[in-house]
Amino acid sequence: MANAGPSTSNGAEALQFNDMTSKDYYADSYAHFGIHEEMLKDTVRTGSYRSAIVNNPHLFKGKTVLDVGCGTGILSMFAAKAGAKHVVGIDMSNIIDQAQKIIEANGFKDTITLVKGKLEDVDLPIKEFDIIISEWMGYFLLYESMLDTVLLARDKYLKRGGLIFPDTATLYIAAIEDQEYKEEKINFWDNVYGFDYSCIKDIALREPLVDTVELKSVVTDPCLIKQKRITRLLTKHPFTSPPPNLNLNSTSIFSQQRKKISLSRHPFHCLRHGTITSMLS
Repeated sequence: MANAGPSTSNGAEALQFNDMTSKDYYADSYAHFGIHEEMLKDTVRTGSYRSAIVNNPHLFKGKTVLDVGCGTGILSMFAAKAGAKHVVGIDMSNIIDQAQKIIEANGFKDTITLVKGKLEDVDLPIKEFDIIISEWMGYFLLYESMLDTVLLARDKYLKRGGLIFPDTATLYIAAIEDQEYKEEKINFWDNVYGFDYSCIKDIALREPLVDTVELKSVVTDPCLIKQKRITRLLTKHPFTSPPPNLNLNSTSIFSQQRKKISLSRHPFHCLRHGTITSMLS
């Protein structure tokens, strides 16, 4: 694309990565290398994206691709490697400054354009895309609240009949029993250094806990509670919270390719980035 240069930035006041202070890092958690290292080393997660993209060049060859929340640019480079005509990656974090260097170091500066800013606020160099890719899943699928941005990108930029990777999201629920964990997290408030903090227990019981769950603690088979196609999902939809004492996990599916690829957060699978959401009673 003639108007898609190697990099753009949203506003002259955008903070540069090398100028960031500890306060800036606190406000911009995704500028920390650690969280990106954790995601990149999650071979189940990142490997599933690579398989879905790189192993399906017939879907990407000659196509325009939008990478929502591109981070260090790994998905953008997968798309470029699969033959995409041009890829636009957008991220509001200052990690995008390092992503630009990574893109250039790997020879993709003419194929991948990076834009710093919020999708809601910027003008992208391409007005319609054939494909949207995004690594948007958080704890219990929805925690990081990036799905809203992906749906906005879909409604604003995706061509009619375009593809979204992943295109299907599934939520599962299972019961757990872990008395020791409950003692540590809930009954702890009965005696805090000799003081009665028990009034906090009710709040603690109502607040979901994000943590790892040992296999022995899962006492039922997982049960499907919701499956949605991202291409059809509404931006606003009623949601009712499930009852307590539950283990919540999710699966994302890439179904457009010749062989479906599943990215699972099931407790029986090993994942690094992304743990289990639990509710105790």
